[in-house]
Amino acid sequence: MAYLFTSESVSEGHPDKVADQISDALVDHFLAFDPESKVACETLVTTGQVVLAGEVKSNTYLDVQKIARDVINKIGYTKSEYMFDGNSCGVFSAIHEQSPDINQGVDKENKEEQGAGDQGMMFGYATNETDNYMPLALDLSHRILQELALLRKEDRDIHYLRPDSKSQVTIEYSDDNIPQKINTIVISTQHDDFIKGEDKKKADEEMLEIIKKDMKSILMPRVIDKLPKNIKDLFNDDITYHVNPTGTFVIGGPHGDTGVTGRKIIVDTYGGKGAHGGGAFSGKDPSKVDRSAAYATRHIAKNLVAAGLCKEALVQVSYAIGLAKPTSILVDTFGTANIDMSDAEISNVVESIFEMRPYFIEQRLKLRNPIYYESASYGHMGRTPEKKMLTFKSGDGNEIQKEVETFTWEKLDYVDKVKEAFKL
Repeated sequence: MAYLFTSESVSEGHPDKVADQISDALVDHFLAFDPESKVACETLVTTGQVVLAGEVKSNTYLDVQKIARDVINKIGYTKSEYMFDGNSCGVFSAIHEQSPDINQGVDKENKEEQGAGDQGMMFGYATNETDNYMPLALDLSHRILQELALLRKEDRDIHYLRPDSKSQVTIEYSDDNIPQKINTIVISTQHDDFIKGEDKKKADEEMLEIIKKDMKSILMPRVIDKLPKNIKDLFNDDITYHVNPTGTFVIGGPHGDTGVTGRKIIVDTYGGKGAHGGGAFSGKDPSKVDRSAAYATRHIAKNLVAAGLCKEALVQVSYAIGLAKPTSILVDTFGTANIDMSDAEISNVVESIFEMRPYFIEQRLKLRNPIYYESASYGHMGRTPEKKMLTFKSGDGNEIQKEVETFTWEKLDYVDKVKEAFKL
C-alpha cells in the first residue's frame, strides 16, 4: 500500500538559521587564524538584538560584532522596516574561555589519541533515490528555498520577497519504497506589505493571490527545470499547493520569532529519514564529534550506497568524552544489501576501512579549515564539494586568504576501497 513521507526546510533568513550562520561564521574566523581553536558558541537573535555566548580557546582575536553584522547583511536583513538589520541591531558578546576540564580530555600529547569532545551517538544516512544520495523530500524542500532566495536577490521577476521562508514537500511512495509522485508542497514566504488600502482584508487577499500565482508560475517552474528527468516526472497537475496558508507574512525573521543556534537539526541532516543523535552542528569546531562524526558517518553511508553495496544505509557511531576510540560502530542497510553478509559483518568491514578516531576524521575530511559558514543554511548534507578562495579579517585588522575545500564529507573518494573490501 502506498504511503506518504514529508520533509521540511527553512531559508537562510529563518531566525534559527540566522543564528546558525553567525555561529559558524565565528567558527570559520577562529579556524582561519588558528586552526587549533576550540570553539563552542551559541547565538540568539530577536528584535533588533543579537546575543553571542559560548566557550573558546584560541590564539586569535576577532571583532565578533562585525562578523555578526556582516552575516546579517549578507542574508538580506538590511532595512529598518524588518525591525532587525545588520547595521543597527545591538550585538552583545558573552563568549569566554573554554573549561580546562573539558580541554584536558580532548588535547593529547599524541594527536592521534585526541579524545572526543563529548559523549553521544551520531548518524549518517544515504539513499539511492536521488543523484546526491539524499532523501527526495528534503532535497526538493531545500531546492525550493534556494531558488526562492535567488529570486529575492535577483529582484527582477518578484520584487516583494523578504528573507524569511519555509518549505515542505510530501511524496507518495510505493510499498517497496520507490517515490511515485509529489503529493503536497507548502511554501511560506515573508513579503513586503505591497498592497495597501482602507479595506485591509481585501488588500491582504489581493497580496496573497499574487504571491500564490508567483510561487506556482515563477518559482516552481525554475525549480523543476533544474531537476533530472526522473524527478521531473514525479510532478503532476494534481499536486496540492499551500502558499502562505496562514495569510499575510509581513512580520518575520528575528522580529517575528526569536532564533537560536542548533534548533533545525533535522533540516540540517536528512529531513526525518534515517535517524539523528540529537547533537547540533553549527558553532562547534571539529573536535566536537557531534559535528565531525556526523559528517564522517554521512561520508561512509554515501560511499557504501554509491559503491553498490546497498540501496540505503544508516551508519551509527558513538563516543565517550575524552576517549579516541568509538564505543560502537553500526551499519544498517534496511535489508537492501547486495552481498551475502549480515549488517553486523558489514559493520566490522566498514570499521576496518574508515578510521573513526576524531583526529583521523579531521585529517581525512580536512575539517580544521574555515568551511562551515556555507553549511549553516540549506543543509549540511547532499551539497557539492568545491575548492574556493576565502578571505578573513581578524579583530586587529589582519587579513588572510585561504584556499579551502568545502563539503569534503560528500566526496565519493572511498568507493573503490569499499568495492575492493566487499569484492563488489
